[in-house]
Amino acid sequence: MKNVTRLCHTKSVITVNGQYPGPPIVAREGDRVVVNVTNHVTNNVTIHWHGVRQLRSAWADGPAYITQCPIRTGQSYVYKFTIKGQRGTLWWHAHISWLRATLYGPIIIYPKKHASYPFPKPHHEVPILFGEWWNADTETVISQALQNGGGPNVSDAYTINGLPGLLYNCSVKDTFRLKVTPGKTYLLRIINAALNDELFFGIANHTVTVVEADAVYVKPFQTDVILITPGQTTNVLFTAKSQTAPNTTFIMSARPYVTGTGTFDNSTTVGILEYGSNLTASNSSISFPALPALNDTSFAANFSLKIRSLGSKKFPAAVPQKVDRQFLFTVGLGLNPCPKGQTCQGPNGTKFAASVNNISFVLPTAALLQAHFFGHSKGVYNSTFPDNPPFLFNYTGTPPNNTRTLNNRRVKVVPFNSSIQLVLQGTSF
Repeated sequence: MKNVTRLCHTKSVITVNGQYPGPPIVAREGDRVVVNVTNHVTNNVTIHWHGVRQLRSAWADGPAYITQCPIRTGQSYVYKFTIKGQRGTLWWHAHISWLRATLYGPIIIYPKKHASYPFPKPHHEVPILFGEWWNADTETVISQALQNGGGPNVSDAYTINGLPGLLYNCSVKDTFRLKVTPGKTYLLRIINAALNDELFFGIANHTVTVVEADAVYVKPFQTDVILITPGQTTNVLFTAKSQTAPNTTFIMSARPYVTGTGTFDNSTTVGILEYGSNLTASNSSISFPALPALNDTSFAANFSLKIRSLGSKKFPAAVPQKVDRQFLFTVGLGLNPCPKGQTCQGPNGTKFAASVNNISFVLPTAALLQAHFFGHSKGVYNSTFPDNPPFLFNYTGTPPNNTRTLNNRRVKVVPFNSSIQLVLQGTSF
């Protein structure tokens, strides 16, 4: 635990090795990674290696009660996995309740030794981690939401590398600063560790070149703004201007992209790009990037269309040509009745319930993978998760009259090495 002060508010947060955000895991493609996690706090903990392909190492994936039971106070767990066929940026985070609000950090994967990037080697590489900050205890925030059935209270600020930036109260000193040398090229390893929101990001008067997404090289393209979803990583290059007056500063900023009707944190986090040193900044003396409107779906769609695999001889797309199973999963919200004796804050006194194919997952008390491995699935889960939605409706139109979900613990069991075509369909509710 560590006391951290943000927005004039001090609270005790859970950290890894006393760092917020946490330390980087650095490896090369092909390396064997071994991480010993010891739990020194009262909360149960697991760590998930977000985006790492766990090939025959599912025990190391980290979701609590899915691949492992949580690490209890005073206990340790050793995660072992090999980085195969990936290079770029991923990240790690806690995978139980909302501990990932402060328990997260970058995974930096370099190419194999003597291998080069498929783009010009940068002068310097910088991790940029977006997060969210709550003045309240985040475990209390999610606990109250699950109990009353309403949406969780939104965050008080977004952060860049754990710092809110000068637009928030008491935060001028809590602003991320990146000093650059004119004419040099930098690689930003951008991670969206925010819990709930897609984010726009840009640097005033600078263009970036997108070169990698989720540890996969992409066809490079230039843009003034990127869109990054929760859990996603994006590597971009930018070259510091060679014709810039000394001690010039530019703002880098991130704010949400939102198309729904629910409440959200409508604020902006900023950092400062510095051409020089010993600078001071106020929001009236420096230029800000022109970010899209909060609901600019046109920009979001066009940006997403530009993300394409590099597809070179050295880095082929390698899309499976044969599909063994096909699934259609609808992802949305349902409304369930409020339990007797409780007051619920969903619409008309109901409880919100997230669902996939109209099934809301019920957390088990034993790890699903362990139960499957030892043949003890009875009473832990059943393997009747549907291949398709239980009933058809206009997924993007008016919601059906009955939006109640089924609370259950169903899984889909597929043979190892199967090629699965999974279509995820968001619904209007």
